[in-house]
Amino acid sequence: MNSCSLGIEIDNNGEEPFSDAQVTALIKLLDYLKDQHGIPQSNFIAHSDIAPSRKSDPSKYFPWKRLADAGFGYWYDTYNMQTPPADFNALLALRVIGYDISNQASAIKAFKLHYIQNDVSGTLSDYDKKVLYSVYRKF
Repeated sequence: MNSCSLGIEIDNNGEEPFSDAQVTALIKLLDYLKDQHGIPQSNFIAHSDIAPSRKSDPSKYFPWKRLADAGFGYWYDTYNMQTPPADFNALLALRVIGYDISNQASAIKAFKLHYIQNDVSGTLSDYDKKVLYSVYRKF
């Protein structure tokens, strides 16, 4: 991935929220990069999304919804979440949205670090599956 991606480091110890100034500057930079290089909205991801067994940054405090609202990555529909169909395959959905599922628990933890944030266990609750289904439907 390093040969075809750009990593942006933001100073944060992982145990506190990112400052508004950091996020505002990041959004400005991402807007420029997206425009200059035609980067699709779905391609704005975290270190932990691409390497779930090895990385845990940017942390549960990263404002992913704010970035998605600005057009960088996707967020789930918080007002109209649907229960997934009975045959919904959560692991396949994780794979479709870009997670390496060779270590299933790590993939689930990385997904939850990005989208759930207050619970990063390696299992999916019914609520987590609704969130996953909502994101999966965007791909």
